[in-house]
Amino acid sequence: MDSITHLFLGGAIAAAMAPAKFRRTAILAGAAINTVPDLDVLPVFLLSRDLVVHMTWHRAATHSLLVLPFVAWALWWLLKSRWTPVREEPRRWFWLILVTLLAHPLIDAFTVYGTQLFWPLHTSPAMWSTLFIADPLFTLPLVLACLFAWIWKEQARAQKALKLGLLLTGLYLSWSVFAKWQVERVADQALAARGLQDAPHFSVPMPFNTLLWRVVVMTPDGFLEGERSLIADKGPMQFRAYPSDNAALTEVSGFPPVAELLWFNHHFMKAQVRGDRLVLTDLRMGAEPDDYVFRFAVAERTGAGWRATPVTRPDGPDISRQQMFDVWHRIWKESP
Repeated sequence: MDSITHLFLGGAIAAAMAPAKFRRTAILAGAAINTVPDLDVLPVFLLSRDLVVHMTWHRAATHSLLVLPFVAWALWWLLKSRWTPVREEPRRWFWLILVTLLAHPLIDAFTVYGTQLFWPLHTSPAMWSTLFIADPLFTLPLVLACLFAWIWKEQARAQKALKLGLLLTGLYLSWSVFAKWQVERVADQALAARGLQDAPHFSVPMPFNTLLWRVVVMTPDGFLEGERSLIADKGPMQFRAYPSDNAALTEVSGFPPVAELLWFNHHFMKAQVRGDRLVLTDLRMGAEPDDYVFRFAVAERTGAGWRATPVTRPDGPDISRQQMFDVWHRIWKESP
């Protein structure tokens, strides 16, 4: 999730668990604690210029459920003899720190980016993809809960505001899971009618909402892309076909950066030959026509085939404000 969401999620959780007299302190401490896992971007970007490393090492060690309990214990141990709130109620603050810290990777796993919950085990990153990276309806209850808790400080209604904010956020998260199930059910029916019931596919909400969804299906010669509005669309789900140079992708799949990308994005990759370069696009974040966040030029063509090159990011179209309006319009109107 985005940084603002992490700040207020951590603040709300910590303030709800802390003693009332330390509620304001807990809001600030929780915001800081829940932000800690994302500090991995600093060493990753400082120690490596490899663009694939930048992508695949983020949300790794600092997001691992096997690592963070030790981080929580170390942080608690450092604070319990140096900071009055922890010193007064050490047991309570240990659980506060642990829960607030673990909430970060768990909520990240509900997005599509990929969170390595069990690092250093080389399991596929979790990408439950029920939430967009930023969703105002998920974040707003947390912001209001922290705001009212800050204003009301030690009053009982501050605790009620925090509980209500966390409850509403939890209900919205549950709704996102249900919405995804609805979209997947319709998509599975449409794919079965095409004989593609076993084809790898994923669904993900379009930007800033959970009412309009995108479904991508991998095929032998490319991929299919479809949209589903839970408000406007009726009947079978429709798909559009797009090509991908899967033969070229197979040829370079043994190159270490390519293998790492394929593992990280569960093989949801588009390959295009642009001039003499092979460009790989992560299909999970973006949409056709070719509006994607992550593209990598990984190889160049020679007389003997493909030769690995330093990974670069080729220029591509940026997502425009008009496209955001198009998403909003599409929620309420069925596609022709």
